[in-house]
Amino acid sequence: MLDKLKKLNSQLKSKIYFNHDIGKMTWFRTGGKAELFISAENENELEIIINTIKDYNYLIIGMGSNILIRDKGYKGAIIKLGKGFNSLRVEEDKIISGASILDNNLSKFAKNNSIKNLEFFSGIPGTVGGAIKMNAGCFGCETKDVLREIFIIDKQGNKNKIKATNLELNYRTSNINDSDIITSAIFDISYGDPDTIINNINTIKKKREEHQPIQEKTSGSTFKNPKNYFAAELIEKAGCKGMEIGDAIVSDKHSNFIINKGNASAQDIELLGKKIIEKVFDKFNILLDWEIKLVGD
Repeated sequence: MLDKLKKLNSQLKSKIYFNHDIGKMTWFRTGGKAELFISAENENELEIIINTIKDYNYLIIGMGSNILIRDKGYKGAIIKLGKGFNSLRVEEDKIISGASILDNNLSKFAKNNSIKNLEFFSGIPGTVGGAIKMNAGCFGCETKDVLREIFIIDKQGNKNKIKATNLELNYRTSNINDSDIITSAIFDISYGDPDTIINNINTIKKKREEHQPIQEKTSGSTFKNPKNYFAAELIEKAGCKGMEIGDAIVSDKHSNFIINKGNASAQDIELLGKKIIEKVFDKFNILLDWEIKLVGD
């Protein structure tokens, strides 16, 4: 297979890298290497790549904003979607978005077209594909509220269209397989007052700046909110605020954010997360669930 990939590397616009330092591409800026890192230029080339590596472990990443690559790296291929998945357009009563579009850019596009109800995407780090996979949301809104359907390529190279109602989109979960690659999505649109839309986006931006350590090396919310609770509140009341292991520290600004304050290893971050889980469980008998995806060995 490696010989085939090396040959493809000279034939495709897509880029294939071997033994690539993938950890440095994540927002935590730490972690190990991937045996393969593939930047897929477009859908046709993605199909060729998938048909070549379908018997090999692979994982899709967006901006690396919600992932921790363990220090020993990932034994397989990590795929990132390139320029051919970066389109946005309005057609009649829908927005058609490529999966690699940044959530913030989807929100801006909607704003520029006076489309409401997508303002919350301005508060979500990452890409449209990732937002769909985990039904991302913030400030009372979720991806499932506006998503109509998605297009995927599965591990066998088959293309499928799936309605949002069949994705089992719940709090930070879906039934989308890790091996299914979302290539594009359709969002419902409703038009609204431009000033109201701008004000909503500005409010979200202000709240994030005031309450989240968005300038730090962090991957957003570390844990999902348990039903009827806020993870940040539980973490703070369990005495975890400011707790640290190595260069990994619980943010003083928002307790549900772990920060790499310098040269934290992935292990430092994971051990700190496990310590938080333990302390919250000891105090409240509530088991926190990671929102960050932990990957590799």
